[in-house]
Amino acid sequence: MRKTLLAAWLLLPGAAYADNNIDFYNVKEQKLIEIFRQNEKSPPGRKIKIFSSLFLGNAYFPSRLIGSNDIDEKLVVDFGRLDCFTYLDYVESLRRSSSIHNFVENVMRTRYVKGKVSYLSRKHFFSDWANVEPRYVTDVTQSISSRAVTEIKQLNQKEDGSLYIAGLKTKRRSISYIPGRAIDGDALSRLKDGDYIGIYTPAAGLDVTHTGIFIRQPDGPVFRNASSLSRNMKVVDSPFLNYVRKRPGIIVYRAIDAQPSQAPAPRRQTAGREAASTTQQAL
Repeated sequence: MRKTLLAAWLLLPGAAYADNNIDFYNVKEQKLIEIFRQNEKSPPGRKIKIFSSLFLGNAYFPSRLIGSNDIDEKLVVDFGRLDCFTYLDYVESLRRSSSIHNFVENVMRTRYVKGKVSYLSRKHFFSDWANVEPRYVTDVTQSISSRAVTEIKQLNQKEDGSLYIAGLKTKRRSISYIPGRAIDGDALSRLKDGDYIGIYTPAAGLDVTHTGIFIRQPDGPVFRNASSLSRNMKVVDSPFLNYVRKRPGIIVYRAIDAQPSQAPAPRRQTAGREAASTTQQAL
């Protein structure tokens, strides 16, 4: 673990996280500080493109978060072991941050409802990002393609009526997605660097099985993601169209432009993510 600025932050009054799992792995704090400084006024998409590149090659690791109905939730920040959800947590938190201190606070806000570190307060579903206040992204799926489809889902409820995550209320939610076969050149032209992509699933009670980021590269657009494919098992850039056209569809969220957050996070109060991982194919 990096033990300079981060260690100092952990000693601050009210920041009682020394018992949590925080490791910046191969990303140097000084590099983060420099990126914060150089990109203070950059648009969200550019920040997301830059910060997401820091993780390329870092290992995929399923279910890295610590917490359940029976185990106390711990705040985990681990750049070296990522699943598709935690990867997006870190990138989105970094793009809204202006310091290391601020970043750790933003992870709490990004991952948990009202920043409360607890298992049932996790934003277990990708669509929570666009539906739970405060929102840092907006759903642009329907504006990307006129062929977008909308389904009404009862999130967290399986087809047989049982729950994926005990104790978590079901959520009736409209989910719009673009079918994989409908992603054409016109839709591609409307996507922007840094758009967050969810791989839609028709399974009852779930919204996505995988997530990643749309990035434009000189050789063509890529889907930057923490891949569980056996040939990858790390953060990679996959050719975008080849990837998404084989999937049921995509959900597209775009970061809302805002100045880096400075407000303090709530003090610690001691599925979807878990549910999606139970049905996630090798993506």
